Amino acid sequence: MENSKLEIKNPHRETASRLERLPNVGKAIAGHLRSIGIDHPRKLIGKDPFELYEALCRTSGKRIDPCVMDVCMSVVHFMQGDDPLPWWSFTDERKRRIIKRQKGESTGNSDTRFGLQGDEETTV
Repeated sequence: MENSKLEIKNPHRETASRLERLPNVGKAIAGHLRSIGIDHPRKLIGKDPFELYEALCRTSGKRIDPCVMDVCMSVVHFMQGDDPLPWWSFTDERKRRIIKRQKGESTGNSDTRFGLQGDEETTV
């Protein structure tokens, strides 16, 4: 999809009081965020999107689709003062950061922090 034709929510971040008003956030993502204590857009400021994703996986008891990590990256990016971007704009960065984090691990061949095991890093 071309970004020139894409309409993305762009609320006033200073006055947004509902998660659903944020770019890339609908009822499901808002519910996930509330399940980990993020009940207001301002609570996203300064958060690590990867830690948010880890908390979502822990709370749900299962590995959540890695694209949700992209959404976390997009809303933190927006709430910290940047332009709203579609969630898929963050996919390549997520993949690079996961690979970098995994290579930084000094033990074993598994990184369960992101629900990844073995050589699955190439498929996220």
